[in-house]
Amino acid sequence: MVTSRSAAAARPEGVSLRRRGPVLERAILEAALEQLGRVGWNGLTMEGVAIGAQTGKAAVYRRWPSKEDLVADALQAGLPTLDEAPDLGGVREDLYELCRRVRDVMYSKPGFALRAVLHECDADSAERFHGLIVTGVVEPSARLFRDVMRRGIARGEVRADAIDDLVVDVIPAMMMYRSKVCASEWQDAELAELIDRIMVPLLRV
Repeated sequence: MVTSRSAAAARPEGVSLRRRGPVLERAILEAALEQLGRVGWNGLTMEGVAIGAQTGKAAVYRRWPSKEDLVADALQAGLPTLDEAPDLGGVREDLYELCRRVRDVMYSKPGFALRAVLHECDADSAERFHGLIVTGVVEPSARLFRDVMRRGIARGEVRADAIDDLVVDVIPAMMMYRSKVCASEWQDAELAELIDRIMVPLLRV
């Protein structure tokens, strides 16, 4: 008896599955993210994405004429959303939980893919993704950090003049710098130390 798994294993590499429409498009976008995380921006090819999605290269090019177009759509579709700031009753706990959520986005498959794009692609290509990064990552995280600080002000935990662009940038900047330069994976203990040693004293009344 031939099972679906054995049939898939026996299928020659690059042979197309009979998928169309949104199902095929999702498979292609997932394959693009997978390849970005595995081989990086410079190693990503449309042919490699087609093989990963088990479709033909023509099916990829019909939808996305360039790898920049494909990657932009893959990142936009795949990045986890940061919709609402945590409200656990205290600014320290709220910042810690929000940091954990930001870390999970950074180390998700789309997060790895986004960092590959930022670190490897040339200036012209990087400019193409600037708007996506700002609207999909920078602005949502800054808004949530501001929300947490405003609640802290209302509770009397945070001084009224604490919220400004530099303060809001401290956590994202630290996380990106230590991730890229120091290869930190931001374990929970490191996040707690960042909050307790830097942010809480910085915001304290």
